[in-house]
Amino acid sequence: MPILVATDREVIVIDVERSTSVSAQGLSDRPTCFAADALVHGRAWCGTHRDGVFRTDDGGRSWRSVGLAGRLIMAITASPVERDVVWAGTEPSEVWRSANAGTTWEPTSRLETLPSSSEWSFPPRPDTHHVRWIACHPLEPERFWVAIEAGALVSTIDGGRTWRDRVAGGPWDTHELAVHRNAPDTLRVSAGDGYFESDDAGATWRSPSTGLDVGYLRSVAIDPGQADVVVVSASFGPYSAYVAGRSDGRLYRRVTPERWERVRDGWPEPPNTIAPLLCAGAKAGELWAADERGVHRSDDGGNSWRRASGYSTSPQHLRGLALLL
Repeated sequence: MPILVATDREVIVIDVERSTSVSAQGLSDRPTCFAADALVHGRAWCGTHRDGVFRTDDGGRSWRSVGLAGRLIMAITASPVERDVVWAGTEPSEVWRSANAGTTWEPTSRLETLPSSSEWSFPPRPDTHHVRWIACHPLEPERFWVAIEAGALVSTIDGGRTWRDRVAGGPWDTHELAVHRNAPDTLRVSAGDGYFESDDAGATWRSPSTGLDVGYLRSVAIDPGQADVVVVSASFGPYSAYVAGRSDGRLYRRVTPERWERVRDGWPEPPNTIAPLLCAGAKAGELWAADERGVHRSDDGGNSWRRASGYSTSPQHLRGLALLL
């Protein structure tokens, strides 16, 4: 069961059982985003800065180019319903679909026709914006949500032929969106403007924040065994979330529908790591996190953590985390 970690320069393949880590081979460019494929054993997808999409079918050891070369890929996800279907998001904001594991790609309808698009902007480069995250409905193949950084969380129910624009009260700066198979219309969002959740597939939103003493959220994961157990990573702001050596990242776990609790077991105090990337594991209670210290595991729904593996060289930035099943 390998764990894949994308830094800003390479993909690291970690064998937790053997406590080994190696650099992946075959990537010709810097990784930007990452996704495991739940329907194909050993398969994962990686977006890159200039060379499009890459795929591995051997647990991350080797990679090959599978299209969209020359495009900046900022988000990627494999369908949890249809084998060989993968979605990729780019900068500027476009969504592309492949129905044959990357052999060919087709664009969806244009996102920039949405009324809110005139307000989209990525603050360090205000003249552009990009797709930050794509989250698929766990049961309906043509339904998914797309986060634009920054300015909107939009959705489609017909595979991107038409789009529904952002709604009032929803997140503005979505970083990640998690959905549990047993609660497919309940959305959990970590955003630059806080935590958001919806019980009606994004039609309406609420933002419970009691217990969160910082408001910039990076990552979110749901306990595989309990759809109401949510863990998020956070920091005071973007400049203290991402770069090792100057960060104040921390974890929070939701203990009631309205209250969060800081997770301290396994995390430094005072906080001095990046806001970790999170992903769900393979069984109830299992969650994974990655920061510059290594990869960490929880078996109790995020209440306590232990380091499962380190790196040969500590990275400054992390771009993606995936558990291959």
